[in-house]
Amino acid sequence: MVSRTKSNPRYKAVPRMHEIRKEKGIETSKELAQLANVTEPTISRFDSQTRYDINVLASVAKALNVKIDDLFIIEENKEADSN
Repeated sequence: MVSRTKSNPRYKAVPRMHEIRKEKGIETSKELAQLANVTEPTISRFDSQTRYDINVLASVAKALNVKIDDLFIIEENKEADSN
């Protein structure tokens, strides 16, 4: 069994929300916030977070008409311990 620390996880989720927003023709974070019924700061902070509230994820995914997992690209963390 490999032990991983919280600071060095094996995988990382790279947010795609802003990219999807632009693909869907939603011009601003404010517009998406209104569609998702969340605050504009919640949308603005999305890319810098490492933990997400399931209600926010579901609301944003529904507003963008995508699945929650489409909001992220899952990448292997090259900095993770390889024990």
